[in-house]
Amino acid sequence: MNKPSTLKRILTTDIPVVLIILLAIGPFAWMILTSLTPTAQLSASGVSLSPAGWSLDNYIRLLEQTSFLGNMLHSLIIAGGTVILGLVVSVTAAYALSRFRFPGRKIIMLQFLLVNMFPIVLLILPLFVLFRKIGILDTHIGLILANSTVAIPFAVWMLTSYIAAIPRSLDEAAMIDGCSRLQALRRVVLPLAMPGIISTGIYIFITAWNEYLYALTLGGRNVRPVTVAIQTLIGEYQIEWGLLAAGGVVGALPATILFLLVQRRLIGGLTQGAVKG
Repeated sequence: MNKPSTLKRILTTDIPVVLIILLAIGPFAWMILTSLTPTAQLSASGVSLSPAGWSLDNYIRLLEQTSFLGNMLHSLIIAGGTVILGLVVSVTAAYALSRFRFPGRKIIMLQFLLVNMFPIVLLILPLFVLFRKIGILDTHIGLILANSTVAIPFAVWMLTSYIAAIPRSLDEAAMIDGCSRLQALRRVVLPLAMPGIISTGIYIFITAWNEYLYALTLGGRNVRPVTVAIQTLIGEYQIEWGLLAAGGVVGALPATILFLLVQRRLIGGLTQGAVKG
């Protein structure tokens, strides 16, 4: 009786799980192997699966012959600025939505959630016209504001759940002791909501770092983030796949390392914020 059950588990669980893992990891593994294979070998025989045929030549060319490090700095400024602006706005908005009851509160919360269901391509043309008129097109501040249109609604929705889980009696006790509303927020609520704030900040950073459409249409000349820089590695008549793959690997490293360092807090924080409130 154990053999049929074991066979059933293998067919229904083990094999599907292995296939899903291979489908998820396969493209990334192939990209890394491509980046380690010299260009001449890629043209002649394809990707090398043997360590003896690997080389760091594509990475050396990427860092020495292109402005990729400068592009990563642009991405860091934009992602970091989006995190700062997004958290400042979303924390204060979430505090107001969780602590005050006013007409239209539920509609506002629903709108924050619905905004994330629309593609950002709908906002590109209005933002392009607006940014050109006020003179922030192709600037760091312009891309920070553009990324915030996506990051802030979801951040407010998440943080409202966190802050709503903190008892109001703590705010009231702080204000009885002489704190103002903002002092109660800073001294009482923020320390208790810090796990949720960190999780939300990580989400905003990864979203801003990986954003492409805004970076391409609202920047791309003076300010060229990593996502746009990788696209420029594709030539008109030739594609250097090794260089392109190396750019993909290097561009993905900061967000990947950050996610690996805080994945437990991020996943746990998102789950906690999603089921409360």
